[in-house]
Amino acid sequence: MSNAATQRQATEQDLQQLVADADLGGRDPKGAVAKLILAIAVAWSAFQVWYASPLPFIFGVFILNDTEARAIHLGFSVFLAFTCYPAFKRSPRSHIPALDWILAIAGAIAASYLFLFYAALATRPGQPTWYDLAIAGVGLLLLLESTRRTLGPPMVIVAAVFILFTFAGPWMPEVIQHKGASLTKFLQHQWLTTEGVFGVALGVSTGFVFLFVLFGSLLEKAGGGNWMMQISVALLGHLRGGPAKVAVVSSALNGVVSGSSVSNVVSGGIFTIPMMKRTGLTGVKAGAIETASSVNGQIMPPVMGAAAFLMTEYVGLPYADIVKHAFLPAVISYIALFYIVDLEAQMINARPLERAVKRGRREYWLRQGLGWSGSIAVICALYYGILGIQAVTGAAAPWLLGIGGGALYLLSLWYAAKFPDLELDDASNPDIKVPEAWSVARTGLHFLLPIVVLLWCLMVEELSPGLSAFWATATVMAIVVTQRPVIAFFRGTQQLGDAARLGIADLVEGFNLGARNMIGIGIATATAGIIVGTVTLTGMGLMMTDFVEFISGGNVIAMLLLTAFICLILGMGIPTTANYILVATLMAPVIVELGAQAGLAIPLIAVHLFVFYFGIMADVTPPVGLASFAAAAISGEDPIKTGLQGTIYSMRTAVLPFVFIFNPQILMIDIDHTAEAILVIVIATVAILVFAAATMGWMLTKSRKWESALLLLVCFAMFRPGFFWDKLYEPYTEAPAKQVFEVAGRLPADGRLLMVVAGTTLEGDDVTKTISLPLAAPGEARKRLADAGLTLTTLGDRVQVGAIKFGSAAKRVGLESGFTIEHVLLPADRPSKHWVYLPAFALLGLVMLLQWRRRKAAAA
Repeated sequence: MSNAATQRQATEQDLQQLVADADLGGRDPKGAVAKLILAIAVAWSAFQVWYASPLPFIFGVFILNDTEARAIHLGFSVFLAFTCYPAFKRSPRSHIPALDWILAIAGAIAASYLFLFYAALATRPGQPTWYDLAIAGVGLLLLLESTRRTLGPPMVIVAAVFILFTFAGPWMPEVIQHKGASLTKFLQHQWLTTEGVFGVALGVSTGFVFLFVLFGSLLEKAGGGNWMMQISVALLGHLRGGPAKVAVVSSALNGVVSGSSVSNVVSGGIFTIPMMKRTGLTGVKAGAIETASSVNGQIMPPVMGAAAFLMTEYVGLPYADIVKHAFLPAVISYIALFYIVDLEAQMINARPLERAVKRGRREYWLRQGLGWSGSIAVICALYYGILGIQAVTGAAAPWLLGIGGGALYLLSLWYAAKFPDLELDDASNPDIKVPEAWSVARTGLHFLLPIVVLLWCLMVEELSPGLSAFWATATVMAIVVTQRPVIAFFRGTQQLGDAARLGIADLVEGFNLGARNMIGIGIATATAGIIVGTVTLTGMGLMMTDFVEFISGGNVIAMLLLTAFICLILGMGIPTTANYILVATLMAPVIVELGAQAGLAIPLIAVHLFVFYFGIMADVTPPVGLASFAAAAISGEDPIKTGLQGTIYSMRTAVLPFVFIFNPQILMIDIDHTAEAILVIVIATVAILVFAAATMGWMLTKSRKWESALLLLVCFAMFRPGFFWDKLYEPYTEAPAKQVFEVAGRLPADGRLLMVVAGTTLEGDDVTKTISLPLAAPGEARKRLADAGLTLTTLGDRVQVGAIKFGSAAKRVGLESGFTIEHVLLPADRPSKHWVYLPAFALLGLVMLLQWRRRKAAAA
């Protein structure tokens, strides 16, 4: 074996160990112990599939409520955490010490306590016995230890600080002082109710997240990840900087189903980073591009690292609306990274990879046109065909669609069986060639079926996320089990039995990987529940608002920068899902409240996307930056330098949250008609490309400093045209408070009711706030307000806030009972702010003209 091959094999082993330590646990026992852990992991996956399916209700067997299911979910998590993750670096990997078995069993019993003794606990609400409290105390300690093993010290330290805060309230500085809590109240609140560990976060992990992680693991086991990578290579490898562009697109595709930045880096980076280095990019930049691409996968709908489903709980919007609002920023962020990659290729004059099949220009574009037009035609035919079948056949439609889907699956496998299986080439091979797109696509068309099922159930049928994930997972389970024997049958081989056994083995291994990938997420969401429980027990949310206001001095920009910094700190070394729970619980209410007091009518979804974006940036930024460390392990470069370069590339993502706050149109909010939507999409895309050019110091050629400054000004004008327009024209007019019903009645669907309210908070502070209250379907005004959780009472010209429904949109935006509506804000009759784009484009044209002339002169 050559030295290069030996080194490559060693690197792959190191990466596998890195992923195992980060996502799966570092232990690898043998024999009966390995089989036992495998059986428990598979049992966990099987339980989650059963719980998400309609089968319990069909058969009337093992029907669980949410609390019981959460307890079982955490029981599996804790048991596998102690058996799969060593206590220390020097702890044995090949066997499980007796102490870890004891801790695993004790932790599983404590975690499952709400399930095991649910009936008994229900008979004594608020009156725990000493035994209940002892179990709660042991459970919390073991949960923190399992968190240390699976996630490292950062999240344990955060949780410990919050626990300390619960008891040390009376001795805290005045701005964050509270009366504290007794040990009994703390243990009961955190472990024996659904306010703490067993709260919403663990519920989302139980109901949605596990199925999506399992879906991704099974799709990867079936070969879907490899197929997506090869599709990216076939479509983009021949372009300038092709390998880097492959990294961008393949990471976006993997981000649809992946919940881990680290595994995204490793699965794609092992192939793309060596190829990028071959085109002339330095190892640091190659690793940084893969890191930035993979982390961005977490902001990519429809899954967003499962945060999309948490947002439905925290923001109170339907899932389809979450995806609609999050889609444009995620896409333009990837477009900007694609452009950055192209600029890097220009700077080093990178050569593209050679095509495997060379065709004339006319034939090439003819095939491209037929390919894309055919794909669009097939998509349209499927969409309208399914709708037609549903309209004609009614209740029989699911059966007919199932039969039709099975037929399409068999047809795609029959066609794929005519061609040899494709494997990724060795990235270090200097003669690697770019295959044709269709030669790759035809071997894996069946991988699109589960993704189509998932998106159809979520977006068209609007089923619950859990049920949608179940049907998608059931589809990919069928593919994993059957694709090998069916292809073997179509190829006429005599090894059907072996192929069937391999299919079942793949399913078992997929179940195992899905459960092992979920250990850290399950533990993290439970530990995040400690933070959430502390907030609800102590009223810390209000204290955070006072603290940030005190530090920022009431300045909105300073408040946002401080919030972004806190989100980065909280996000260090914490998985995407738990990360979002932390920052959404602590920091989102701060932005809502302080923004409202500063007169900013910020949509709630914009606030949550703000904290979500900055939370996941911690995967890139040093000193933790787990994704950067994974990329550096592949490239052989310094992880800190890789992280710093990745941070530079990620600046285009970091600027977008500030745009959400000041210009919600980028989230498709306050769009009046289709033409305006198209204009916003085009301008947002141009603006992010201009920002990328300014930060890279290169557009058509190397930029001068004053040109970069002009480009940043152009970007600012495009992203926030209202800043300039509001100086010339008032954005709103004030209507009397009594017109609130008239305005609420005529707002369109998903419109925002803007009001200025004043009153005294529960803490005795007099405040005036600008409130942005989303209203759903059109209808009678009082009903629309009631649906948003708001009841108003009128006394002459005075309009007062009455009851506020708990957990409603009105509660989330900061309305309180007893507040008075000062006036209603209506959009002013003024020229469109989009006129600002004309001078912005003029400045952009000037910079491009100057750079084009310099480039032409240099070429001459």
